[in-house]
Amino acid sequence: MNPRRNLICAAIALTLTLSTGHSMAQDPAPGYPSKAISMVVPYAAGGSSDTRARQVAAKLATYLGKPVIIENKPGAAGNIGTEYIARANADGHVIGVGNFAPLSVNKALFPKLNYDPATDLVPVALIEKGPLVLMVSNDKSDFKSYGDLVKWGKANPGKLNYASAGAGGAFHLAGELLEDAAGLQMVHIPYRGGGPATTDLIAGNVNFMFDMIPASLPYLKASPPKARALAIANDKRLPQLPDVPTFAELGVKGMEVSNWFGIVAPKGTPTAVVAKLNAAINRALKEPDLAERITSQGNVIGGGTPEEFGSFIAAETARWSKVIKEKDIRPE
Repeated sequence: MNPRRNLICAAIALTLTLSTGHSMAQDPAPGYPSKAISMVVPYAAGGSSDTRARQVAAKLATYLGKPVIIENKPGAAGNIGTEYIARANADGHVIGVGNFAPLSVNKALFPKLNYDPATDLVPVALIEKGPLVLMVSNDKSDFKSYGDLVKWGKANPGKLNYASAGAGGAFHLAGELLEDAAGLQMVHIPYRGGGPATTDLIAGNVNFMFDMIPASLPYLKASPPKARALAIANDKRLPQLPDVPTFAELGVKGMEVSNWFGIVAPKGTPTAVVAKLNAAINRALKEPDLAERITSQGNVIGGGTPEEFGSFIAAETARWSKVIKEKDIRPE
């Protein structure tokens, strides 16, 4: 049996053990963990990644029998914390959050990184995907549908503009992708964060923006609404916005865009330890309370094998590297 199959089988077997509480299969990493585990979050405390990491960490501590302690190491678009994970001792006692920017975008965006996401980190498991929504001002925009936006944009090349939380982020890259997919000429207006961008959107100072579902729901669900959703960048409609079509339904292919994250470990972490962590994370994602916290915000539960997460990262890296190179996108 090859190493890949060994890892997948070990993860499946341990998932059965953890799920039932019985020793249905031998523990692939007996004695692990032997001490507290540090889970590094490459962003400041209080953000969405930090909040979810703490929820997952609490589950893992229960399953694995040792504390799982969150360490926040923010800065440089996630690069500082991600480098810290990559340079840590590879015994499974330091793991961390790996997401969209540090794992699939920053290598193409920044002139130099002190780590290589493809070779210095080991994927453990995908936690969740956060699909983006295209929205406009409810009061100030004449666009009642995605078709209205495209029609006006094609009739006024170079005048359609969109806001983002900053150059090179998911919201910006989604706009660049849409420009090509819809055959439009648009102007990108970067802001220093999602809050100021949304404020200008609501005021009608920009035509549209992409945003995460949790951040957009208060504006979309307000009474009266402050924003209007025109399309979802997901492969299927979301229960939180059941009347909003996907881009695929609107005839636009390749517009599935999410701000995702999962758990990674330093290169060289034993495969048995990765399998044990993967099984514990998959169990956590099936717990009703954690699943509800993820899906109630319009996000999509992850899970799966380390190999599947690795393939997903590779595909995202290839996709966004191409966009960044072709559009000559540079960090601010």
